[in-house]
Amino acid sequence: MNEILDWILDTVQAVDPIARTLLAGLGMLLETSVLIGLVVPGDTIVIVASTAVGGVGEYFALTVTVIIGALIGESIGFALGRWFGPHIHRSWVGRKIGDENWARAERYLDRRGGPAVFISRFLPVLHSLIPLTVGMSSMRYRKFMAWTIPACVIWAFSYVTVGWLAAGSYRELSRELHWAGYLFVGVIALFLAAAWGVKKLLVRSEAKHMTETDAPATVPSDGSAEARDDGEGPDAAASDPSNLDVNR
Repeated sequence: MNEILDWILDTVQAVDPIARTLLAGLGMLLETSVLIGLVVPGDTIVIVASTAVGGVGEYFALTVTVIIGALIGESIGFALGRWFGPHIHRSWVGRKIGDENWARAERYLDRRGGPAVFISRFLPVLHSLIPLTVGMSSMRYRKFMAWTIPACVIWAFSYVTVGWLAAGSYRELSRELHWAGYLFVGVIALFLAAAWGVKKLLVRSEAKHMTETDAPATVPSDGSAEARDDGEGPDAAASDPSNLDVNR
């Protein structure tokens, strides 16, 4: 096991650090801008790149690059949704994604607003669809960024840290323990299992905001209900980190 892992880690580490870091950032950019993340998950790219981190400098360089790549990708996804959203929805790729997934993303954004942007970063499929869906809604770009930036920061630091620490610990232990490879694999597997469990819990807790319902909308008794046109659900009004859209 150690020999195989040594070969894999040495191969990744042999790639120029700058090129490796930029490739990870590019992977994150593509994940959220053109739906590549539905085929090649960004977490795989980031964890592989993080196993070759050689020090604190490379650690922060990779983390910042991943964050910037994710934000640029989500910005591109937002722009594509704003300008070409309906065409993408009707395209071959859009049909492959499925109308139900598009509908789930639209309902989720409509009912949860800003929190949907934050939480979707940690949800399968939706993390690639939400930027496009937000672009097709009337949510402003600055509000979208206010919710997606902290999510991308948390995501990037979590994955880069685990990959870096796991690989570093393995390199130290492999000199003395022949079963260090199994420990490395176990740590990565445990982290991925924990991430999967968190995603499942989030999907379960947020499912009520994604499913279709026939329940009629509640109208205040004084008849003063105002139509919302910002693509945000009622739960989003209670907390808005940007504090820039209070006049909606």
